[in-house]
Amino acid sequence: MNKTILITGATSGIGLACARKFAENGDRLILTGRNESRLAEIRRELTKKDTEVLTLTFDVRDREKAEKYLSGLPFEWQQIDVLVNNAGLALGLEPEYEGSPDDWETMIDTNIKGLLTMTRLVVPGMVRRGQGHVINIGSVAGDAAYAGGNVYCATKAAVKALSDGLRIDVANTAVRVTNLKPGLVETNFSNVRFHGDTDRAASVYKGIQPLTGDDIADVAVFAANAPAHVQIAEVLILATHQASGSVIVRK
Repeated sequence: MNKTILITGATSGIGLACARKFAENGDRLILTGRNESRLAEIRRELTKKDTEVLTLTFDVRDREKAEKYLSGLPFEWQQIDVLVNNAGLALGLEPEYEGSPDDWETMIDTNIKGLLTMTRLVVPGMVRRGQGHVINIGSVAGDAAYAGGNVYCATKAAVKALSDGLRIDVANTAVRVTNLKPGLVETNFSNVRFHGDTDRAASVYKGIQPLTGDDIADVAVFAANAPAHVQIAEVLILATHQASGSVIVRK
């Protein structure tokens, strides 16, 4: 049976890859993001392939807008089967004592508070219906800090803890919780981290074949379609020549 999938941060990277992969799977999509024109473009692309798409333009940091949009969903879209908490970002790679407080707040408000907001708005309906699945996009960075990662690593460690905590909280229901932890994925992630410095962003992937957004989306679709009694709790996904968040062999 086709599912209704809500994906945050769906305008690029892993979020967009998830949208396309779930569309290929025959599911219908609620896509959120901050860029209205980009969302409209993606909607046109996917509806040409007979996918039902509803787009919502808001920033997950804005709890009031998130509540407004989610509470105002048309009746036929209110049963969300899978929530993909993808919206997130890294900013800066400075030592912690030289970091930008503005960057810290943006990461914390998006990666942690935004994820909590969406979870709070969507999961009660899953619990009432006795079914549902939350897929959080964490990171290898949540397992151990790496040089310059400090606050970003802390936010992804929080995603792991929140995923584990939610899994405990819904263990008496049929709601499942998955934490996907990608390593080096070539998207616009590094471009955002370095505030648009494309040369510096490109150097992150030099000498190694990184993962793609599609690689992560494949795992998300697999987890969402596992048998009802199977909960893919956590998956660490690394490029072949990456051993951890800080050990990367470049050739």
